[in-house]
Amino acid sequence: MSVIRMENVTKKYEDTLIFRDIYFRVSKGERIGLIGRNGAGKSTVFKLIMGQEQPTAGNVELDPKVKISYFSQFSELSGSLSVQQELELCFGQVTLIEQELHQIGEQLGQVTDDNQMNTLLERQAELFEQMDHLDGWNVSVEINTVLTKLGFDERSRHQPVEELSGGWRNRAALAKVLIEVPDVVLLDEPTNFLDMEGIVWLEQWLHRFTGAMLLVSHDRQFIDRVVTRTIEIENYHFQEYEGNYTDYVQKKKMRKKVLDRQFEWEEELLLMESEAIDTRGRKKSPKDRLSRKLTEIKKRVEPHPVNVLITDIYSNLRFPDKLAEVKGIGQTYDGRTIFQNISFDIQKEDRMVIVGPNGSGKSTLIKVLTGQEEPDSGVVTWERGVSYAYFNRMWDELDPKDTVSHAVNVYGLGLDAPRKKVNKFLSMLQFSEVDLSKRIGHLSGGQQARVALAKCLLSGAAVIILDEPTNHLDLTSIQVMEQVLIHFPGAVVTVSHDRFFIDKIATKMLTFDPESGISEQDV
Repeated sequence: MSVIRMENVTKKYEDTLIFRDIYFRVSKGERIGLIGRNGAGKSTVFKLIMGQEQPTAGNVELDPKVKISYFSQFSELSGSLSVQQELELCFGQVTLIEQELHQIGEQLGQVTDDNQMNTLLERQAELFEQMDHLDGWNVSVEINTVLTKLGFDERSRHQPVEELSGGWRNRAALAKVLIEVPDVVLLDEPTNFLDMEGIVWLEQWLHRFTGAMLLVSHDRQFIDRVVTRTIEIENYHFQEYEGNYTDYVQKKKMRKKVLDRQFEWEEELLLMESEAIDTRGRKKSPKDRLSRKLTEIKKRVEPHPVNVLITDIYSNLRFPDKLAEVKGIGQTYDGRTIFQNISFDIQKEDRMVIVGPNGSGKSTLIKVLTGQEEPDSGVVTWERGVSYAYFNRMWDELDPKDTVSHAVNVYGLGLDAPRKKVNKFLSMLQFSEVDLSKRIGHLSGGQQARVALAKCLLSGAAVIILDEPTNHLDLTSIQVMEQVLIHFPGAVVTVSHDRFFIDKIATKMLTFDPESGISEQDV
């Protein structure tokens, strides 16, 4: 039985088409992954389901009996209650029962009348039965488990929500969604603020969850582990693939081969038709409709020479073998040791990934490496003439009045590389010709992230430093970034919890473990 139905749905924003004539159903117990480039309409699907927006045409129907919970990467709790109290509110009936049981317990210790005692005992038995039915005895355990696995310690779980950072309020919102145990859960980038332990636990929670799930995520391994059907929003339509992300990759590859063969036949037929037209003595115009169609087909079947372009752009870069040395650094906040006595070298062609639970000091180490903070002990020494490019700083320093093309072409390798090559590089990051002339201030957050990434990758610096870069990118942009980082002749230092990304690029791992300390190992 379908719990969500979209019938011939079209969605536009003014003159911009998002998708059209969508027919889509979600059945009880399904696990669906929704993928597509930034701006394809993934979050719009959720907003339509939640009634936050209306379709331009068609109908969105929900089973009125089901409870739907929506978590967005921008979801945040607010108010003066603590996270613990917010979650306890989800069990209001259990709380009332517990309060009445406590009152009965006190009264039983004072009452002397047998009839009154029997009345209290009967009421107590009724309340015990209700608690059993609601599984109320396990509520405190459930709340504690969710908060622990999402990284909340004793202090943060009892701290007023309004005093928490945006990231922690986001995690609190996720905790509330999970505690509510809805019939349908809509998850939009739920792993962005989680460490690896939290992600693994969320995977396990979703495997136990008996309701339906709709997921938007850039984390390919997470998608692989939790979905049973993958839907890609492509060319304004839904293209469905049975199975997880691995199945999607294989099936899309086969589908593309079939389409390519169709395009080859279509091209051959069009060429033959063109020759027949020429034979009949008609003149061909450069604007001829047939010529345009041929050009479009060639573009569709021609693969992007990603690696050729990347190696060409990087061909003149030369770096020394040793780029930097970190020796015995330590850092403390408010008397609490974040890390101590960390030492490692950064060598040419290193791909160092920093991993560990939230709050263990990964981002603090990045701040020390990039000079945002001075270490309390030890020293970071960059070799003479060696520079680094820091993705997050690039993003913060983007000029909202600048255009995409100008911002990238007047910086780093963009200064010397032919504009055609730079623009082709930008096209791989899904910037159209129209996008290149747009002002950065008019772009979405994801598009701005891609501009910052392009500047970072084309900076010409010897070391590229990234802090959770996959949080801000769609799957296609992540795949391009991975290929660039693999071919980059310098070094890469990145914090990440994206296991698929780590597996593809890492040559060294710097692991922050609260129990065993910090360790470095080759991969």
